[in-house]
Amino acid sequence: MRLERIKEALRQKNIAFEYHEEDGCGSLDFLFRGLSFHVWEYFDDAWGAETNVFNVGKSRDIEGDYEEVIAGEILSWPDMLPGT
Repeated sequence: MRLERIKEALRQKNIAFEYHEEDGCGSLDFLFRGLSFHVWEYFDDAWGAETNVFNVGKSRDIEGDYEEVIAGEILSWPDMLPGT
């Protein structure tokens, strides 16, 4: 299981997600306020993740401590109300 820190941030925000793993890399897809977001992990000489959590219309690569960076952004979003 990969992307545990990001999955925990999504759980804290009450955001449902789909998780898949292929070739040792994790993949998360989820909706927030009707918009589609993703986190796709990769290994290309270094571990990283492509995501659009910073700007839904544009993906960017995050390397280094990418889980903390992405989880921090998700945790900064407003809380979802129960049932939404």
